[in-house]
Amino acid sequence: MRPIIGLTTFTESKGTSRYNCLNCNYVNAIVEAGGTPVMIPLVENKDTLLQYMNIIDGILFTGGEDVLPLYYGENPIKDIGAIEQERDDYEIFLFKEAYDANLPIMGICRGIQLINVALGGSLYQDINSQITGSLGHSPKGSPMNQVHHMIRIEKNSKLYDIFENETIAVNSFHHQSIKDLGKDLKVTAYSYDGIIEAVESIEKDFVLGVQWHPEALVPKHELFKKLFEEFVKRCSK
Repeated sequence: MRPIIGLTTFTESKGTSRYNCLNCNYVNAIVEAGGTPVMIPLVENKDTLLQYMNIIDGILFTGGEDVLPLYYGENPIKDIGAIEQERDDYEIFLFKEAYDANLPIMGICRGIQLINVALGGSLYQDINSQITGSLGHSPKGSPMNQVHHMIRIEKNSKLYDIFENETIAVNSFHHQSIKDLGKDLKVTAYSYDGIIEAVESIEKDFVLGVQWHPEALVPKHELFKKLFEEFVKRCSK
């Protein structure tokens, strides 16, 4: 029986219509890894969201807009990007439900940032303006399936167990990153300019976040399929 993996979504307006959306790369990566993806619509009704929580075996927090800085006690700086507070509320609710239930959790790009904020951490609102000496983390016009920079992986981590290497090349499409670490988290990877590239839970069985987009690399780089296979395997339990 393939485990059911919940995927968070975002909303998008086209003309007079509004849609719940998700990049197909997330869906395809979960399917390739042996899971059954279920898109969780962005709705305010908590009873509806709880019904989804009752049927899923794990949850993936996907990429997207910036998290509202008010959630970590800051006002937005001028370099902040697009914000959708409705999505923040919906994902923080889902995260807390999944975390309390000890469901396997994975976060990608915005997802790692959401996990950190939900656990009481904070973010750099804009890497280029707030971190002196930062390297390029959001290249203009680069294909999403192309690696961009190297990261260092801590040996005593789930990430090292998955990739079996202390250095790998990843893609990069973010202008924010983790600043103050949330409770129950430890850093498991850094970029060469010191920016946090991965975290995992100290206490829970499987809570893992990465700052890059492995789902976009899976078709061309077999290495990154291992990450989704491990996540799906954890959800199978």
